[in-house]
Amino acid sequence: MLRCDAIPLDRRRRGADFRRMASTTLDPAEIAKFGALAAEWWNPKGPFGALHRLNPLRLQFIRDTVTRHFGTKGVRPLTGLSVLDLGCGGGLVSAPLARMGGQVTGVDAAPEAIGAARAYAASASLDIDFQNTSGEALVEAGAQFNLVTALEIVEHVADVNAFLEAAEALVKPGGLLILSTINRTAKARALAIVGAERILQWAPEGAHEYDKLVKPDEIRAGAAGIRWDEPVGVTYQPLGAGWALSSDTDVNYMMAGAKP
Repeated sequence: MLRCDAIPLDRRRRGADFRRMASTTLDPAEIAKFGALAAEWWNPKGPFGALHRLNPLRLQFIRDTVTRHFGTKGVRPLTGLSVLDLGCGGGLVSAPLARMGGQVTGVDAAPEAIGAARAYAASASLDIDFQNTSGEALVEAGAQFNLVTALEIVEHVADVNAFLEAAEALVKPGGLLILSTINRTAKARALAIVGAERILQWAPEGAHEYDKLVKPDEIRAGAAGIRWDEPVGVTYQPLGAGWALSSDTDVNYMMAGAKP
């Protein structure tokens, strides 16, 4: 855990400035919703099965972005990089990021999810620092990382702008911020909420609220200090082809950007 007296004074002041201007990102209803499902995080046929199927594509996007930006190579391209998985849930992304060589910290507001993440890491002999805390708390402590990931979390927070402000502050200069979420469009309502949740039951019904979905321009505005690449669409291919990257950002999309 970070000790405040070990943080340089200028970084502690920056954390205090953030604390004065930011509201909480924590949504108690969302925390309770996913906390109740914590035992199912590592069940590929359970309520998080869609994330298990999506994970290889998300991880390939992260790997490609990291190797392009930092110039790393090999099967462990995150070696030497500090990594924060913000809103880590049960650790579905934290674990493979650690296997890629990253020095990984995973944080989540649901203590049950952190319990599941720690149990999995212990069983897999992975050294990951899982913490039941929030992004804004890490900012207050002066923490920063080479890579910050925030996958399928921004649509579940109480204050999107506060969350994005915290995520940006947690990226070291020269580092990367990578997000994935669902666009707020009529197509996303039809496919991601009505189709995926209510008909196909790929996610628990009520997992997403349409009004909390986030558009790419809102991501850019909320973390304006990040030099964002264009969003990349994530679409489901029929006939067993699975998930693929595409130019269609109307439903799911990923964004990556660097901090100057």
